[in-house]
Amino acid sequence: MSGERILVVEDERHMAEVIADNLELEGWKVDVVGDGAEALELIRADPPSLVLLDVMLPGMDGFEVCENLRREGNQVPILFLTARSSGDDRVRGLELGGDDFLPKPFDLRELILRVHAILRRRQWFGSPAPGGDVLRLGDAVVDFKSYTARLGKREIELSQKETMILRCLSERPGEVVSRADIVDRVWGYNAFPTLRTVDNFIVRLRRLFEEDPQNPRYIQTVRGTGYRLSP
Repeated sequence: MSGERILVVEDERHMAEVIADNLELEGWKVDVVGDGAEALELIRADPPSLVLLDVMLPGMDGFEVCENLRREGNQVPILFLTARSSGDDRVRGLELGGDDFLPKPFDLRELILRVHAILRRRQWFGSPAPGGDVLRLGDAVVDFKSYTARLGKREIELSQKETMILRCLSERPGEVVSRADIVDRVWGYNAFPTLRTVDNFIVRLRRLFEEDPQNPRYIQTVRGTGYRLSP
């Protein structure tokens, strides 16, 4: 754990200091900035193990920071912190590529638990996949390490969440994996107000890999339960 470094992006100085002190007590190294644009440059130069990112920042807000990073292919884990706790904000942050969403005010013990959970998921995804780091779906070959898929001569870039969902399903080929299990493995259950974001990701994956997305061959829906991968 001592090698993990966390960047806190929070413009309320007292709040940032309290968060940083508690993270350091857990053994993590912590850097603090109060500006979205500065945070973006720091992450680009030296990605930390995790970013705690306030949404309401002066200038560039947290959503813009996350959107820029994901567009550039930077998959650093992001935990959003915000006083705006509406379901729409949560879904937006997570669909932009955030890993979790914690509304203010929050219990510091819950924050620590969320950080541990994200770092565990990061370790899971960074470890070798049980069936290998390559998944074949018909003519498509998915590489879990590079977040890419090759279809003939065409290379497709995948988001980290798309890749994680495919890996989660691939670890149980032919079995039904519930939406709740996918959420818990890929995001952490508390990150979601509903399970609809999983369905949105599945729709995108089918458009990429299914010849007929309305009648999928590889990523099948088990009504009322979840999904089954039949590679």
